[in-house]
Amino acid sequence: MDTRLYTRTVVDHFWNPRNLRAMADASAEGRAINRACSDVVRLFIKVEEGRIVDSSFQAQGCVACVAAASMTTELVKGRSVGMQGDVLGEEEVVEALGGLPPKKVECSVIAPNALRAALESFRGQ
Repeated sequence: MDTRLYTRTVVDHFWNPRNLRAMADASAEGRAINRACSDVVRLFIKVEEGRIVDSSFQAQGCVACVAAASMTTELVKGRSVGMQGDVLGEEEVVEALGGLPPKKVECSVIAPNALRAALESFRGQ
């Protein structure tokens, strides 16, 4: 794998993913897939008093997909799960990673999509 295409932050989150685990006591989970490349992310959230207090993921995917999932779990902690708007914008993940090659940006949206699915599940309870 050629990691020269990626920032140090991307490479670090790929080789040392944060929060890589299933969460047994999750308040909700969401799943998203990129049908073009078969990358898959399951994202778990634990909510207390209207805020995400913990988040974790499982992923099968490329460097950008895994790094974005790892970063997503870090960025959402402490955020409100209010009924309006996104908790996390897709551009925010790419920016936090220090950028991605243009062809890999689509891989970075899988985790935020899984987060949206988890939030829909949580809000529907």
